[in-house]
Amino acid sequence: MLRHISLGVVLFILWLALSGHFHELILIELGLASSIFVVWIAHRMNLADDEGHPIQMTLGALKFLPWLAWEIIKANFNVARIILNPSLPISPVLLKVKASQQTEVGMVAYANSITLTPGTVTVDVDDASSEFTIHAITAEAADELETGRMDRRTVQMEGLSGRPAESAS
Repeated sequence: MLRHISLGVVLFILWLALSGHFHELILIELGLASSIFVVWIAHRMNLADDEGHPIQMTLGALKFLPWLAWEIIKANFNVARIILNPSLPISPVLLKVKASQQTEVGMVAYANSITLTPGTVTVDVDDASSEFTIHAITAEAADELETGRMDRRTVQMEGLSGRPAESAS
């Protein structure tokens, strides 16, 4: 029930942000009614589950997302520096990184965090061994992933901290 209420609140806030209408009649008839209708459809389709709306990760995400945003900004500057350098100092690397996440949502969050960071892309996920194949534009970007910082941060966001991150080349 809490998941459904949370989904409804998130949908209503999204509707409000996108519509920009603050008239009482429109808020109730369109915003609230459409949010309730979508929650009802999600309930009937069994979509309001741990994967569809992972409220268990909310507190961890509040700490993880600012850190990820900072990592993205730093990587943007590094990639821009590489592009603007006349000698174009790239050293592409394909590496395998062990994922420590215990849920599918955690693994997706980790893979997407890698891909969101400029200069790195998750190209393959091996579910059996929990390994990601990553393409990095430079050896430095690959080294940063091999430290396991992003893996540990994602595990903390997942709420299942304690397992050390491993990596393989």
